[in-house]
Amino acid sequence: MSTTLDEGALRAVEELLAPVDARLGRDYPGDDVSRQPVHTVYVPADRYTVGLARDWGEQARAAVERAGGAEALLEVARVPAGLRDAVAAQVAGKLGREPVEDLRIDLEDGYGDHGDAEDDVAVAAARTLRTELERGLATPFVGIRFKSFERPTRRRGLRTLDLFLTTLLEGGDLPDGLLLTLPKVTAVEQVEAMVAVCGRIEQAHALPAGRLGFEVQVETPQSILGADGTALVARMVHAGQGRVTGLHYGTYDYSASLGISAAQQSMEHPAADHAKAVMQLAAAGTGVRLSDGSTNVLPVGQPEDVRSAWALHARLVRRSLERGYYQGWDLHPAQLPSRFAATYTFYREGTDAAAARLRAYLAREEGAVMDEPATARALAWFLQRGLDCGAVSAGELAAAGVEPGALGALLRPRTDAEAGAPA
Repeated sequence: MSTTLDEGALRAVEELLAPVDARLGRDYPGDDVSRQPVHTVYVPADRYTVGLARDWGEQARAAVERAGGAEALLEVARVPAGLRDAVAAQVAGKLGREPVEDLRIDLEDGYGDHGDAEDDVAVAAARTLRTELERGLATPFVGIRFKSFERPTRRRGLRTLDLFLTTLLEGGDLPDGLLLTLPKVTAVEQVEAMVAVCGRIEQAHALPAGRLGFEVQVETPQSILGADGTALVARMVHAGQGRVTGLHYGTYDYSASLGISAAQQSMEHPAADHAKAVMQLAAAGTGVRLSDGSTNVLPVGQPEDVRSAWALHARLVRRSLERGYYQGWDLHPAQLPSRFAATYTFYREGTDAAAARLRAYLAREEGAVMDEPATARALAWFLQRGLDCGAVSAGELAAAGVEPGALGALLRPRTDAEAGAPA
């Protein structure tokens, strides 16, 4: 077969695109396929005590009993009849075993402005966390939200962050699941400043370079659309130099900043959907994780009020999951049952179909749906998330025809050799 392009032409293309390949590999390393928590629980720092997660689980179970029992929860969460026994058992087990996956000790809006008294609270929070780590009571993911880098709160936020980390390090190593949350980000330079702060703290405590990462809270219009018309959140991700671990949507601050009336502020407002779509585009392929916000309609009061709030919360959790937001915020113990019921139902309902499609793809079988490699990765990611959160067991997945061990090979990024690139 005759061709037109000689070796010189092919090498010229390789040389032209080599810098592009390097940039894409640096800026878009692919998904972080380690476990992602299904929620973040926010607790004011002055209310953080040893065993808080266990206490929340007990309060959640009590709320279920007061509001009509598990059957009432499953009914309002719209769990299909065929899944109710399994989901009820899983929710009960989760509330007893691991009711909180990610705990954020809040020293920002949830705590308020207490002046210099915040010093003692930050130190106490770090010591409480160290006690929980030593006793095996800490949640899998845990960290603090400190005050923003806006001028009025900048020094306060930095001092709180410094006190918390310094105190925590005095007692031992940092936990693997440590997460730091930078709120109300309005400029790329604030992310750059946080990168510099992390580097200084690492140097001071002889930590490995890159050990400290942080989440960016997207709760201002400026983070979505800058004065130059660009999506600043995308620039923020890359300005983080690999330290940005997540983008968390702040429902109420963002909505209020747009002038949306209080009664209309919601996770499903069109303005919220727009912001979260931009965040999704900014994070795609970077390894930065996404989290939806919260609903402030709490399951409290009379049983019928609790059930109504559960119905709303479960629907919103399901809505987020369907849109590719696999994490959200919870603000009250009674939100845990509806969070887990909706999450487990989502994964259990989709497991058989996803496993069948992935099995057909791996076997190169022809069927009604012809999946591409990217979709096969998405199917594997769905099943892995179901495993990670406990919605589906390894045995159940194997029974559906997919060995859990096969998922890792599909999820990891392809090497140049696997992609067919020249050596």
